[in-house]
Amino acid sequence: MQNMEKRSSKGFYETLFIKLILSIFISIFLLSADYGVAGAEICLPQTAISKDGSVISYEVYGEGETTLIFVHGWSCDSRYWREQVPFFSKQNKVVLVDLAGHGHSSAERVNYTMRSFGEDVRAVVEAIGSTKVILIGHSMGGAVIAETARLIPDKVIALIGIDTFDNIEYPLTEEEKDKILAPLEKDFRTGCSNFVNGMISNSTAQSVRSWIVTDMSAAPSAVAISANHGYFDQYITGEAADIFKEVRQPVYCVSGDLWPINYEANRRHMSSFNAKILKGAAHFLMIARPKEFNMALNETIIKIIKDSKQN
Repeated sequence: MQNMEKRSSKGFYETLFIKLILSIFISIFLLSADYGVAGAEICLPQTAISKDGSVISYEVYGEGETTLIFVHGWSCDSRYWREQVPFFSKQNKVVLVDLAGHGHSSAERVNYTMRSFGEDVRAVVEAIGSTKVILIGHSMGGAVIAETARLIPDKVIALIGIDTFDNIEYPLTEEEKDKILAPLEKDFRTGCSNFVNGMISNSTAQSVRSWIVTDMSAAPSAVAISANHGYFDQYITGEAADIFKEVRQPVYCVSGDLWPINYEANRRHMSSFNAKILKGAAHFLMIARPKEFNMALNETIIKIIKDSKQN
């Protein structure tokens, strides 16, 4: 009986071990398939050093003459572009950036300004050696890519804002800023949850909504609040519009219709501005409506590349 028990116990652990090994292999296969890479060629994050010494994590997928730099928004990270990697890396080099204080990048900064975030992206562009770049920024990432274009104008051929640049002349006041930030400063998790929920369409799958809200609400509050101050201050001072005196590359948007776009205001400052609107889509359209979003973004990228070759 004891021998039978030993054999039974041995068989149980052998089976458990085999299942564990199979689980690991399946996970690796699914991960690599999810990002459009073959076999065990998983693209591990790389690092670049920003101007202030911050360590910036980034990932590179695919090859191509044109490099697409994807920059996330406030309290997000590179994972928010996971639905774009397989699609766009087939024809282009795709680079996902974690800004300082986000994702896998270091979080030792005192002030998280748009200029410092722009330096993060510049460090990545210089690290990969790209000379023909399209900057793609979601939400606050729009302000970041504008700063990046100002820093490396000779390498950037266009900017694409994702549900951002609604009105770069928006007359924000200190009082309005304080009203927005007060709930976040009082109780960040609850305040962020309420803040983000208002940016998500009612048609968005509940699983997607829950993930976005929970993930962003778990962001480091000090980083998030500092970044919000930096972002909103650009509208209070007028810097959100003034920066385009130096940034002369064409600007495009792929946006939802949650907030209207003031085309006239943007065109008073930008060298050119055009937008594609996905009806019924809200702020996180690259996650909630990935197929439609990818098609719209791809059309924009094709136009940019075509125009750049003609100029």
